[in-house]
Amino acid sequence: MEAIDREKVQQAINQFAGKDVYVHLETTNGAYASHFDENAYNVGAFIRNAHVKYEHGKIVGTGGSYRIGLKLDLGWVYAEGVTDYEVDDQNRLLMAGHDREGRLMVALEISETPFTHESKED
Repeated sequence: MEAIDREKVQQAINQFAGKDVYVHLETTNGAYASHFDENAYNVGAFIRNAHVKYEHGKIVGTGGSYRIGLKLDLGWVYAEGVTDYEVDDQNRLLMAGHDREGRLMVALEISETPFTHESKED
């Protein structure tokens, strides 16, 4: 993965607009929180292979952290804190946000085919 380039990411998001796609969305502070602070809550959300069609998508933010929003017919899907991206050899748009130690905090991935357990990101 490489640091977000807003223009390139926006172009990739636009390529999937109006198509039936699969979305992987994950947020976590994982076990990191409670290992370092016993009073901290572990939080997370995970959805894999949500089959959606978004009208349009947008990347916003400046500096190293961005929000990606996908406008659905009846709402939105968004991820905040995205720092890195890549378009892999299967033409999937993989975006992630990492903390200062490089640990995954958020992932948003878009593909025209379902994600499998053999995917690079697993």
